[in-house]
Amino acid sequence: MNQIQKLPGLDNLPAEFRGSRLLPGTEAYGKSRAIFNMRWHKDHPSMILRPEDDDDLAIIMKYVSANGVPVAIRSGAHGVDGSAMPDGQLVIDLSGFRAISVDLETRIITCGAGILLGDLDKASSEHGLVVPAGTVSSTGIAGLTLGGGVGYNMRRFGATVDNLLSCKVVTTDGRKLKASKTENSDLFWALRGGGGNFAVVTEFTFQAHQAGPLVGAGVVLFQLDDAKDVLTKLAVHMKTAPRPLQVIAALVPTPPMPGIPPEYYGVYMLSLVCVYTGDLALLDETIGALTALGAPAAVAVGPAPWVAVNSMLDAAAPYGRSVHTRGGYLSALTGSAIDAAIASARHAPAPSVPGPSTVQNIWFMGGAISEDFAEDSVAFSREGAEVFWEGVSQWDSDEEGPRFIEWADNAADALSAEMRANGYVNLTTDRGPEWLRGLYGSAAKFQRLIEAKTKWDPQNLLRFNKNIKPASGG
Repeated sequence: MNQIQKLPGLDNLPAEFRGSRLLPGTEAYGKSRAIFNMRWHKDHPSMILRPEDDDDLAIIMKYVSANGVPVAIRSGAHGVDGSAMPDGQLVIDLSGFRAISVDLETRIITCGAGILLGDLDKASSEHGLVVPAGTVSSTGIAGLTLGGGVGYNMRRFGATVDNLLSCKVVTTDGRKLKASKTENSDLFWALRGGGGNFAVVTEFTFQAHQAGPLVGAGVVLFQLDDAKDVLTKLAVHMKTAPRPLQVIAALVPTPPMPGIPPEYYGVYMLSLVCVYTGDLALLDETIGALTALGAPAAVAVGPAPWVAVNSMLDAAAPYGRSVHTRGGYLSALTGSAIDAAIASARHAPAPSVPGPSTVQNIWFMGGAISEDFAEDSVAFSREGAEVFWEGVSQWDSDEEGPRFIEWADNAADALSAEMRANGYVNLTTDRGPEWLRGLYGSAAKFQRLIEAKTKWDPQNLLRFNKNIKPASGG
């Protein structure tokens, strides 16, 4: 355990603050400090504050602004960098901001910053609606959205930020504002992909879409020896595949799943994770085109409730493990990229516990996320990307960490010559300022983000993130 630091200025918090002050050594502090990635389990914030509402948050932001105290924001605490709980710093915990409402007439859904993806799916699916978002139910909707947001509906409806209508924010100097295309539009543009760099978002309003509540989902398994042929054909097929079909091609030890023969459990294979949200009468035809790509070892696809489908990867991303991720966009899924990914799969370290401790996911883009939204319409970049690749390693003891980190880094390095400069900020562990500068595409877009940062957070109080510094240096 790192030594707890005492930050100057926190002994005299405003008396009118009504929320909770959580201090090290208390049960409430321990519960708040628990985050998804236990790689950072030795980090202990100096203090955690839980505001009651936007007014309470504004009091704190005015105070930290006047005293120059940087703050970290905890919402869902699912970020891979552990930035929600930086060691020795002040944390504002928004996990209690959990209001959610659904307007059935307009299909508009509004939710607080503490809402998790599973909460959003449950509320929307009851009415046959979806908000394009992520794939693990414990993910916080705040961090997911502010980074861009990708998932099973991105080819049909676009990224999460493409469906964001407005945000309520508290600025770093304590003002309560709305950000939308018509109000504080520069801030709204930056929030849609620029991460938690500009203001504290307390509420999100999304345009939902009709889909479900039953959708088609499951996996098509192929032997690793067949992976190159299947992936080569799949890359061609997905160029014309129906938009309601999303495929993640995963190179992973097969987890126990209904419909999968036990002899494949723990065996490294190519798993096509398929979700089809269109007309279920076309499900067999749609999946048949995938099974025809090779000789499947197993096929387990069928109708299922959307809430269950969008949590089927939860077992592969549990709370309480240490995690390291690398990732990036590829302009094309070339033969050399496929070879590199398969080689990395064959050299993956053996896990110490049952379950997938190493995985490479190849997400196919196209459709709405690539074609329906202009590159400059939001900060989140996706220009020129045919697929994106991610390598994820997970482990349980500090001693195991180096070999699993090395595996993910080596897998990414083997693909680095084919990776684009632009990418998805939530996809990978922070790679530093030069990497971040290229992540948003053009130099003009990054300059626009710097201008927004300089205007909305000139002191760089929101710095515990993949940080965009203000022009003053902050």
